Parts: sequence; C-alpha cells; structure tokens
Amino acid sequence: MHAIEVKKLTKVYGKNQILKDVNLSVESGEFYCLMGPNGSGKTTLAAILASVREQTEGAVEIMGMPPSGARALIGYMPQENFSSPSLTGRENLLYFAGLLGYRKQKAKEVTGDLLKKVGLVTDADKLVSKYSGGMRKRLELATILFEGIKILILDEPTTGLDPTARRNFFELLLRAGRSSTIFLITHIGTDAEIADRIGLIDNGRIAAEGTPDELKKNNNLRNAITVETGIMDNGILEILNKFTDGQNVIETESGYKLSSDDISEDIPKIIKELDSRGFSVKRLESTTSTLDDVFYKLTGRSVKD
Repeated sequence: MHAIEVKKLTKVYGKNQILKDVNLSVESGEFYCLMGPNGSGKTTLAAILASVREQTEGAVEIMGMPPSGARALIGYMPQENFSSPSLTGRENLLYFAGLLGYRKQKAKEVTGDLLKKVGLVTDADKLVSKYSGGMRKRLELATILFEGIKILILDEPTTGLDPTARRNFFELLLRAGRSSTIFLITHIGTDAEIADRIGLIDNGRIAAEGTPDELKKNNNLRNAITVETGIMDNGILEILNKFTDGQNVIETESGYKLSSDDISEDIPKIIKELDSRGFSVKRLESTTSTLDDVFYKLTGRSVKD
C-alpha cells in the first residue's frame, strides 16, 4: 500500500483546468518533492492531499483512505504563516494540542517534547511576533510533528528564508520527521535536491519524475569541468579525452571544457595526469548541473518564472 496514491487527478476552477490527469505515488517513509513554478498547480495538489480542497475528477488515497478519512494521519504546513503572533511559541503548540484532543497534562508534555525537537526551548515563552522568520517556520513545523501523524505535507516551507535558515530548516526536517512520509512542494532546485524522488510539474501536468541523478542523466545533463592551461596542445587534448566517455572536448579561448559524470573523481585524476606529462593548470573550475537545468530543458522556461 502506497502512503500517497494519485490517479488521473483533475481540478477545474471555473473555466481554468489547474490539474490535468495527474498520476503519482509515494512510498511509506519516502521523501518526495513536487517541484514547479508558481501557477503550475502544485499548491492545489498539496491542498487536495491534505483534504483542504476536493478534486474535480480522479482518485486520491492517503494510506489507503480518501484524504477526508485520513486527516488524523496528515500534518499540513501551508505556505502562509499560520501560527498566532499574539501567542507564545508554547501557547501556539498547546492550542494545536487541544485541537487534537490532548488532555491538559499530556498536552504540556507533548508540547515540551516538540519544542526540544525544533530547538525552541529557550524561546518557547516569547511572543511569536518576536520570532525570526526561521524560528516561526520551525514552530510551524512542530505543529505537524504530533504523535500519530504519518504524512507531512509542506507547501513552500522556506519561502522568504535566507539560505542559512533554509538549510537549518531542512536539517531539522530530516532529523525530526524522517520516520514519516514527506511530501514537499517547492520551486527551489537546491531544496528539491535533498528528496529521494522528484516530480516536475508544469501547467498542471507531471513533466518528469525520478531521483535527482536520474532526471539529470535522462535529460543528458552532465557536470562540466573547465581547464585553463594557457596553451593549446594535442597532448592535453589526448589526456582530457580519456574522461569524456565519448563526448567531445570543447576548446575555449584559454583551455578546454569537458563533461563529467563525477567531477569529484575526475578532477584529481585530470590534474595528476596533466602534471605527469608536464602540463600546468592555471585554473580549473567545475559547474554542476541542477534541477533548474532539467526543468528548463523539459519545458523551455525557468522554474522561477
């Protein structure tokens, strides 16, 4: 039984078809990411999975049940902040514990545990209005980590956060929620890279699906190494050709550029072989292909559009 199963899902608003025959499945314990630009339908899909909206056509199952029957198993973190700024972090969690039916003493115990999980013990009794953006997101993550929640649905959870706060958020998510099934919505390629599997969505349809490496390889996107030697020599070309797996080495104004499937392995070997033949390297630069590159190749537009 899949944790999440979506079959021929369609959602129509008025004359606009937001989702078009979407099919996907997520295994129990898997970290799945749905990546796409604004307006692609990903937020609508997340809301349907969380039983906040209903589909027009198609079938959706959460742990073998319709979303409305699986609400106790779902933790949903929408894009907009939903914690109350006029309450403290602790009071916010106690409020959510009450909604989930916890008795007073148990609610206090669970709230204390959650505050530890998200690193907010020191700031638990501060008003949320005094929290930084990253702290508030961590608090809201805590609200979907209550006991019994098996499916975590997060819609653009790092919007507005700086790179450090984004990294800290995902480190926390992987540590605190890794035993759950995670369904992440994002338009940020670096966020998607940490998922087990990714679905790329565009104009309401799944354009491609796979692991980050599969998506890059299936679309012939490879990492690049630029080697500046200051001179052009057939001996250098001969050495670099060993690392290209049949791909052409491109001559640049001051050296060469070649594709690589494993830059961390190839770079030391290239330097060693050039040095053994008496060729010095003035500059060596690596460029890693990204999921944004994959999306652009498949759709002809940037995921940030």
